[in-house]
Amino acid sequence: MSPDAARQPREGKVKLALVQCRAAATKDENVARTLDRIGAAAAAGADIVCLAELFAGPYPCQAEDHRRFDDAEPIPGPTSRALAEAARRHAVVVIGSLFERRAAGLYHNTAAVYDVDGTTAGIYRKMHIPDDPLYYEKFYFTPGDLGFPAFDTQRGRIAVGVCWDQWFPEAARLSALAGAQIIVYPTAIGWLPGEKAEFGPSQHDAWQTVIRSHAIANGLFVAAVNRTGVEGGLEFWGASFAADPHGNLRALAGHAGEETLLVDCDLDQIDAVRTHWPFLRDRRIDAYEGLLRRFLD
Repeated sequence: MSPDAARQPREGKVKLALVQCRAAATKDENVARTLDRIGAAAAAGADIVCLAELFAGPYPCQAEDHRRFDDAEPIPGPTSRALAEAARRHAVVVIGSLFERRAAGLYHNTAAVYDVDGTTAGIYRKMHIPDDPLYYEKFYFTPGDLGFPAFDTQRGRIAVGVCWDQWFPEAARLSALAGAQIIVYPTAIGWLPGEKAEFGPSQHDAWQTVIRSHAIANGLFVAAVNRTGVEGGLEFWGASFAADPHGNLRALAGHAGEETLLVDCDLDQIDAVRTHWPFLRDRRIDAYEGLLRRFLD
């Protein structure tokens, strides 16, 4: 793709596949099953395949355990090379969230984007790192240092956020301003023990609502692909979904069970929506200095 062509937004329809997964015990089994599902999604017509957060193993952050650092890999490394080869073999864009060993003592939660020829379109390092019960990610991951880029691929211009990133409207807006047509969020979100009965429905509704609002406020396609199943003290709630630039749900998975959602995205819709709802045009960029402060005391 020439530089001039890369700067032009892709037009027409693409099919996005969201691979909702349940973790097996070993990395080899998880990776093998995932590669099979990438092939199946491609055979079903997918142009872009997005995997759930840290798909290659059980979610590692439920306790502060130094042994879990052994699961990390450099990028490129065995798992990322397998994803790149799957992208090349099936001529699809593949987005995978990986436990990256960047250097001794320096680890990230990193999403790699591979184009249809297996080349690296870019990597995104998770920017917002949570520290909550059973989500002790600050112990494992250094905050990202690459900002909120969008990556040119032969199937569209794609931005990535990872799980906790999906709650921040500033991140989605910066991805849109970088030219993203689709934002995907590899996710590992679920219910804590004892909370599901009282808070579960409202927690899930808040998650879906905030992501749909990113689609509306930025006039683009947004998708979240979640884990499913019980791991330790977490019940991952699945329910992967995609929303169009109007915020309409285009596809929705169930809470339990593995699924691959196929979502048609008409990229021509983005320009039409943004001309009717011109939020980007009417932004008061001269008046938002306060956003660079922690709080307006």
